[in-house]
Amino acid sequence: MNAYIFPGQGAQFVGMGLDLYENQPLAQELFEEANDILGFSITDTMFEGTPEDLKQTKVTQPAIFLHSVILSKVLGENFKPDMVAGHSLGEFSALVANGTLNFADGLKLVSQRAMAMQKACEMQSSTMAAVLGLEDEVVEKICNETEGIVVPANYNCPGQLVISGEVDAVNMACEKLKEAGARRALLLPVGGAFHSPLMEPAREELAAAIEATTFNEPSCPIYQNVTTTAVTDSNEIKNNLILQLTAPVKWTQSVQQMVKDGGKTFVEVGPGKVLQGLVRKIDSGAETSSAAL
Repeated sequence: MNAYIFPGQGAQFVGMGLDLYENQPLAQELFEEANDILGFSITDTMFEGTPEDLKQTKVTQPAIFLHSVILSKVLGENFKPDMVAGHSLGEFSALVANGTLNFADGLKLVSQRAMAMQKACEMQSSTMAAVLGLEDEVVEKICNETEGIVVPANYNCPGQLVISGEVDAVNMACEKLKEAGARRALLLPVGGAFHSPLMEPAREELAAAIEATTFNEPSCPIYQNVTTTAVTDSNEIKNNLILQLTAPVKWTQSVQQMVKDGGKTFVEVGPGKVLQGLVRKIDSGAETSSAAL
């Protein structure tokens, strides 16, 4: 079975999508539609902006979404997923790819999500840190025992977990994690504490937008970050998407479940190859590739 997977924030690079724009009339049409929907020329920043321009949350999230979704649409008949999943932001790309959301609605939600997250980041000083070389249970225990808000945020693969929360609490947890034998516990250059309780204002804002959007029955199951299991009910998909902002991304568990359910080939759709590397660390027997025209 073919599992199509969609990357999240951090996969962006200057020039992303330019080859699609120049060589595929459908891609050009969709990129121009995106510029109209967003009210600014995101293609200018994607194709020839600086890395700093591309790092702005209001640009990064729609840019990665557009690259993934437009690539899946240009593939046409060659795009045949039996199951889909996306890492954090990538979940929105996956939902357009399997027909749950249409292109315009997906882009609007991603743009609203980015703005809401940006606002939440500005309300309180917060951060995230990558922890390497410890069992998940050890990281969870140390987060629980640390004063202040610090929680596991991204279960990326065995031995790689990202924590998220208040700056002091994250720093304190990092010290304890190093003492517990972590190979590394280093702060990430992010705007704030994604997938933590500090994103609650953003979750409330996004919930209203999601509730007001039409969700269709998907063409194949999506394995969502919150539940890690196959979901096909559109109301359930909505609820999980709302919970996603303050809940951890259970990528390890999602991939394990996809393999258990028959997923053999994992095709990454969008910029970069980060997810392919994570999939191989989660299950060494899985085949991985990048979507290509």
